Amino acid sequence: MTISEAAQRIRAGDVVAFPTETVYGLGANALDANAVEKIFAVKGRPKTSPLIVHVSSIEMAQGVVADWPALADELAARWWPGPLSLVLPKRTIVPDVVTAGLPTVGVRVPANPTALALIREAGVPIAAPSANLFTGLSATTAAHVRQAFGDRVAVLDGGPCTVGIESTVVAIQGDKLKLLRPGMISLGEIEKVAAREGVPHPAPGMHERHYSPRTRLIVLADPGSLPEGRGAWLWREHSLVALTPTQTVVHVPSVLDIPSVLQIRMPIEPNDYAAKLYSTLHDLDRQKLDWIAVEAPPTQPEWAAILDRLTRASDKV
Repeated sequence: MTISEAAQRIRAGDVVAFPTETVYGLGANALDANAVEKIFAVKGRPKTSPLIVHVSSIEMAQGVVADWPALADELAARWWPGPLSLVLPKRTIVPDVVTAGLPTVGVRVPANPTALALIREAGVPIAAPSANLFTGLSATTAAHVRQAFGDRVAVLDGGPCTVGIESTVVAIQGDKLKLLRPGMISLGEIEKVAAREGVPHPAPGMHERHYSPRTRLIVLADPGSLPEGRGAWLWREHSLVALTPTQTVVHVPSVLDIPSVLQIRMPIEPNDYAAKLYSTLHDLDRQKLDWIAVEAPPTQPEWAAILDRLTRASDKV
C-alpha cells in the first residue's frame, strides 16, 4: 500500500496501521468519532484508555489543543519530531472517544518520514494507539501487525521501528509538568527543561498488565531461580554476573548451562536494548516456550522505560 492509498483510507474513515519511530500505530482520523470507534473495536481496547493524536507540525498540534503554554513550545522545540507526547487541554473538535471523555488530549509529531508523509497527505491529525491487540506485544515491524490482525487491517510498511519503545508522555499545566509514562526520553532529560511537578492526567499504556507476550514472562534478579521447562533467558551483552537479592554473585554462563534454555544476549546500551526488545519477544513468542525470563535491567533513569514495559508485561512472582 502506498502513502497516497493509506491517506485516502484515513480520509474515508478507515483504520490503517502505519510506522512511527517508536512502534507501529493503528490509526484513524482523529476528528472523526466513527473512524476512531473502529480502532477500539479492532484492537479490543477499552474506551477508558485515551489515544495519542499524531500530527505533522506544531501548528497542527495547536489546532487540536485549547492551550499551548510556553513550556509546550520549549519541549516541542527540543524533542519534536520525536518520541515525546504532550498532554494538554483539548479543543472541542476532538471527539470524546479519542480522550476517554477527559478534557485533555495527548499529541506528538513522530520522527518517521513515512508517518509524517501520511499525516500531511491525509491532511488530518491521526489518532493511534500501538498496532497490537489490547495488552499484547507492541508491533515494531509490519509483519508483527499482520500477525496480530491478518487481513483485517491495511498496513503501510515503513520498515522496522528505530526506537522500539512507546513515547514518553508528560502532562502540562502552565509552566509545570508531570511524567505520566516513561519512554526513551528520560525523566532526567525532561527535568533539565522543567521541574517535575503538577497534577497527573491519565495516559495510554498505563494498565497494570500491558505489552505482554502470550508466553509467561518473568523478570529475575537471580538466574539461578529459573523455572523448569523449555524457555529463553534474555540477558544484557557483556553482563557476566547477576546480583541476587542477597547480593550474592551468580556467574551467568555456569548457571545457564542447560540444553533446554535458550540464551539471548541483549545490547548493553538502553537505546539499543529498547529497539530490539519487542522484536525479540515476538520471535520468542512464536516458539511456544514454557517461559521467558529477563534479567532485571539497571535502575538508572535511562532504563526506566524498559523496566516499565517489562514490569507491565511480566507475571508477578
